[in-house]
Amino acid sequence: MLIFCGLVFTNAQKTFNVQGSVQDFHDKTMLENAVVKIGDFTTKTDKKGRFSFNKIPSGNYTLIAKHPDCNDYTENVGVTQDLQLTIILEHHVQDIQTVTIHGNHKTKGSIIMTTLDKADIERNSTENLGNLLSQLSGVTVLKTGNNITKPVIHGLYGSRISILNNGVKMAEQEWGVEHAPNVDVNDFEHIDVIKGASALKYGNEGVGGVVVLEQAPIPKKDTLMGNVKLSGISNGRGGEISANLLKSWKNQWFVKAGGSYRKLGDLYIPHHTLQNTGAEVNSFNFSFGNHNFLQGFDVSYSGIRQEFGIYKGAHLGSPSDFYKAINFGQPFFLDDFSYEIGSPKQEVEHHIAKISAYKRFADFGKLTFQYSFQLNQRKEFDIRRGDLNALPSMDLRLITHSASLVHLIERTDWSLETGVSGGFQDNYPNPATKARRLIPDYYRYDAGLFSVFKYRFNSKLNAEAAVRYDFSRYDAYKYYDESDWDNRFADVFPEFFVQKSDSRILARPILDYHNFSANLGLDYRPVDNFEIKFNLSRVDRTPNPAELFADGLHHSAAIVEEGDMRIKRETLYQANLSLVSNFNLLKGLRVEATPYVMISDNFINQVPTGIQNSNRGVFPIWSYQQIKARLFGIDADAELNILDDLKWNTGFSALKGDDLSNNEPLILMMPSNLRNSLEWKMNVPNNFYLRLENVNVFKQNRFPIRNQTVDFIEDGTFFREELDLSSTPSAYTLFNASIGADVARNFNINFRINNIFNTEYREYLNRLRYFMPENGRNFIITLKYNF
Repeated sequence: MLIFCGLVFTNAQKTFNVQGSVQDFHDKTMLENAVVKIGDFTTKTDKKGRFSFNKIPSGNYTLIAKHPDCNDYTENVGVTQDLQLTIILEHHVQDIQTVTIHGNHKTKGSIIMTTLDKADIERNSTENLGNLLSQLSGVTVLKTGNNITKPVIHGLYGSRISILNNGVKMAEQEWGVEHAPNVDVNDFEHIDVIKGASALKYGNEGVGGVVVLEQAPIPKKDTLMGNVKLSGISNGRGGEISANLLKSWKNQWFVKAGGSYRKLGDLYIPHHTLQNTGAEVNSFNFSFGNHNFLQGFDVSYSGIRQEFGIYKGAHLGSPSDFYKAINFGQPFFLDDFSYEIGSPKQEVEHHIAKISAYKRFADFGKLTFQYSFQLNQRKEFDIRRGDLNALPSMDLRLITHSASLVHLIERTDWSLETGVSGGFQDNYPNPATKARRLIPDYYRYDAGLFSVFKYRFNSKLNAEAAVRYDFSRYDAYKYYDESDWDNRFADVFPEFFVQKSDSRILARPILDYHNFSANLGLDYRPVDNFEIKFNLSRVDRTPNPAELFADGLHHSAAIVEEGDMRIKRETLYQANLSLVSNFNLLKGLRVEATPYVMISDNFINQVPTGIQNSNRGVFPIWSYQQIKARLFGIDADAELNILDDLKWNTGFSALKGDDLSNNEPLILMMPSNLRNSLEWKMNVPNNFYLRLENVNVFKQNRFPIRNQTVDFIEDGTFFREELDLSSTPSAYTLFNASIGADVARNFNINFRINNIFNTEYREYLNRLRYFMPENGRNFIITLKYNF
């Protein structure tokens, strides 16, 4: 008995060593100061994430590991021998849950990016995307009238700008100058604008930049939340209502929905109202899913319908009236206000359905799969005679399927993101319009592969390298006039000939494009208050359908467009530099300067080349050409905190573009502009703010001379006059103001005045500037209730 009890006692006192490390799940970073507990024994990890327990008695224990911003780790362990453990924590969970991440945003790396946050969007929620983005330096808008705008970044627009709607690259006939993005800004919490072609993972077509629209993160708790907004808009005598609702659960399931409706009548310019310039827009979105750290999925749908009137004064049937409007700015069709939207007009519907899923693996990294379906239905109505007036002059249906698989692996000092993607488009122009089809039937096939490698040399220097390959194929069916085919394409593309019908040639162009793109970026912080970013890129872009195939009257743009099937892929070389410095002046001064240069030997440009006088009116002809081009410019921003509650912002942008082939300036380059704002905020107790803004746009003195001649007879006399399609508008200055506060616990009011002094001005980047000035004074009041 004594011998037996001694053995038991000796065994009970036997102890072992337990050692190990605590790591981040996704990048294997060793976590310092993590608390590790085994039973009643506690220790912390050192700078290298290591921990050690000595003389732990044998037995079964509960092991717990904790670290700030991580989920607790719990596991049952049996200590019967010396143990070596590796504990992996789900780090950055707070980043996923919190909304304030978008205030400072996640690490940008070497890309040059600016952000419109939640406050910026809510204060301007009645604006369209183009007008909203124009608040940023280096970003302006290309307009068709005063309702239809699309963003221009560093002088580039259209298919050269990629717009990502909740992770889906928009496919919406974006080649059109008057095809506004089909998005509702009320759906998003923040908007990122990436300048230049450095973000190759989003595709190779965004050579000018990428606009990333992101929704608010889902709270990981049981809650029901949402808001209702009601806006009144004086210019157009209309308003907008929107609502959003979210239900989430602690088990990380969620469901949400939202929608909006906006109605405007004819728009007011100083002293007049423009006939047929109303708008009606409605949207709806719905999604559900489950997002946790290790895996998740979501299913979403969004749809928007837009109807815009096109100012009647831009569609003039008389050559004499057209000459007077162009050369003397003589407006027509004024002052009869109406909510009715008649021809000319456009009706657009855009639907997006998306399925996405992700899975994290401890050693392999994160896999993300996404499939999206898009349907874009565009109808453009011209002023036509008899029963034809009820038919659209252009009826395009574009179906787009896209899928991608992306792998991301992160480690302490490096990360590698690699992805493959594929897409298919089916464009169908409805022949029931009984009008010549501007864009033909075509199928488009796309496949892409990219890889982005990031490396952290030390705390001061980070580098990024990206490569991308894309293949695109057009398979189209198009009719050409026999003379046009013989003069331009018969010798170059004889294999595309299908058949001859009267004086028309049916062709089947099959065009393949192999595109190679690369980017190198550096992010260097020599001292704490100074940062340098540099990006050097080479990007190939496939020509869009209009550049290749456009042929005929583009009604809502009020021009005749001519594409050219001989146009090759576009290659741009870019260099972007960003210098950011912080100074200890007053309460803090931040200054950023971003110079950039772009060079291309095959830049695709569109310029006026003639005038067409038909029974449907007089319209300038704009043709696509391929030229040597050079663009360079600078964006500069400064933010000075004068007092704790008083801030001054200024932004300046300048751009110079040259057509080196024709030794003339590039057309439609952004004029230099200067923005200033002064904002006083009192966050406690009522989130009160008062903001004054000043916008100065200088005259664009660099433009090509592309005037055309028009013939007409007036009072029995024949006239041949030159149309001034080249001269640019005068400089102008605008003042805006806004004020807002919480007037109750969940109730907010925001009041804004645009163009306070009712200034009459015209914008160079408005394609209808010849026929009308810009909008006059506008009062906007928005009431918002949060729950």
